[in-house]
Amino acid sequence: MSAAINLGKLVTLIGWAVMIANALHPFAGMIGVVLLGLLMATAAMHLAQVAILHFSLGSRLSLSLADYGQVLVFGAFALLQYHRKLQQ
Repeated sequence: MSAAINLGKLVTLIGWAVMIANALHPFAGMIGVVLLGLLMATAAMHLAQVAILHFSLGSRLSLSLADYGQVLVFGAFALLQYHRKLQQ
């Protein structure tokens, strides 16, 4: 399971890199518009996941700013890791 989580984190990181590269230097055509929309949607979803982490697991885990940053960048894959920590 941890290999799948790490692979998901890698794919997520590549996705962020492509979307941010597009925001800094827009790609030609419709793909640039689509990637900008995906960047906004991804950022909104990951911010929502940070809120989920804070309100649902924050009282049961000692969380640092880096933990919140992990969820902001890696989303559900980081949440899965914290959920597994609680189950141990």
